[in-house]
Amino acid sequence: MQSDRIHIGFFGRCNSGKSSLINALTGQNVSIVSEVAGTTTDMVSKAMEMPGVGAVTLLDTPGLDDGTVLGYQRMSVAWKALDKTDIAVVLYGEGEDDSVEAGLCEELKRRNIAVIRVLACCDRISDPAAAAAGKGGDIITLSSVTREGISELRTRIAASCQREEHLLTAGLCDSGDTVLLVMPQDSQAPKGRLILPQVQTIRELLDKGCVPICCTPDRMPAALDALIESPRLIITDSQVFEPVWKMKPEGSRLTSFSILFARSKGDMNEFAAGASALESLSGNSHILIAEACTHVPQHEDIGRVKLPALLRRKLGSELRIDIVSGNDFPEDLSVYDLVIHCGACMFTRRHVMSRVEKIRKAGIPVTNYGTALAALTGILDKVVY
Repeated sequence: MQSDRIHIGFFGRCNSGKSSLINALTGQNVSIVSEVAGTTTDMVSKAMEMPGVGAVTLLDTPGLDDGTVLGYQRMSVAWKALDKTDIAVVLYGEGEDDSVEAGLCEELKRRNIAVIRVLACCDRISDPAAAAAGKGGDIITLSSVTREGISELRTRIAASCQREEHLLTAGLCDSGDTVLLVMPQDSQAPKGRLILPQVQTIRELLDKGCVPICCTPDRMPAALDALIESPRLIITDSQVFEPVWKMKPEGSRLTSFSILFARSKGDMNEFAAGASALESLSGNSHILIAEACTHVPQHEDIGRVKLPALLRRKLGSELRIDIVSGNDFPEDLSVYDLVIHCGACMFTRRHVMSRVEKIRKAGIPVTNYGTALAALTGILDKVVY
C-alpha cells in the first residue's frame, strides 16, 4: 500500500541525472531522459520492492534550477515533494557552485529527513575522486551508465530506513481480545470490496492475535447477541458514531477508523484540541476540509455532504467551507478558522505531519473527520483515542 511505503525522493538541478538514476535503480524506463533541461515537468513516482528495504516509492522531481518559462511551477513541485519524502537522494554535479544543493540539504536537516549525497554521472568526470573530495566527503560517486556506485547507494538507502512504527490499535486491545468492527456498506462503499482503512485494521488485529468480528450497523444487535462476552473494543465509521454508541455494551470501548488513523499518522492530542475549537466558531467562520484521496463525490459522501451538513447545522447556514483533495493544499491558511483533515489512509505519516506542522505554524486549530464527528454528535468524551 502506497501509504505504508518508504518514499525516496531524488533531488538535484536540471540534467543532474535524477531520472537516469531512477531508471538504473529500477531496471526500467520509469522516467523520460533527454539532454533538454526541464524534461521532468512534474513529479513521477514508481513503486517497487527494494532488497533489504522492502516496499518503497521512488519520487523523480523537476530540476531545482529550472530557468524555463514554467520553471517556477516546476521547482515548486520539487519542493512540495519534500512533504512526502522519508529519504532524500541529493545529486551533485562537477561544478564548484553547490549553493542550490546546500540550501536543499539545510531544509532536509530542518525537517529531519535522511539525506544521501551523490556525485552523479561520474563516467563524464575526468577525476571523480577529486570532484567528490571537493564536495566535503560523505558522498557516493556513481554512474547510471556503468552502474558504478549503484550497489553502494542501495546499501545506504537500506541503512537509512529506520522509521518508527505507529500501530493503529496500539494500547486499545491485546492478543485474544474480541473486537467488533461495525462497517456501513452504503453507496460510498466500493462494490465487492472493503475500503482501505477497514482492510488495514482487520489485518493488524489478526497480526496481534485478536478476534475481529465484522457487521453492518443494522446487524450490530445480532452480532452482540452471538458473543458470549462483550467485545473489548468496537471500531466503527465516524458517520454512525451516534447509533453505534447507543447500542454499545457498557463494558466495551468505542472508537472509529478515522480516529485510529489520526493516532497512527497524525497528532491525536492536537486533533482533539482542534475539535474543541468548534465551540468557539460561528456562522461567519471559514473552515477548510482536506481529503487525502480523490474520488467521485456521492450523495452520502462524508467529507463533502455529511460533515458540511453537520457543521452548518451547528454553526449556521452561512458557514463558509472550502474542500480540497489529493495533493492540493492551500499555501495561505490564514483565511481559515479551522482545518478538518480526513483519516489520510492514502498518506504516509510524514505527509500528514508536514501538513499539521504548516497548520500549526499558521496558528490555526486542526482536527480530523472522526474527532470532529465525535464532537459534533456530543460523544468525544466517550470515545477512546
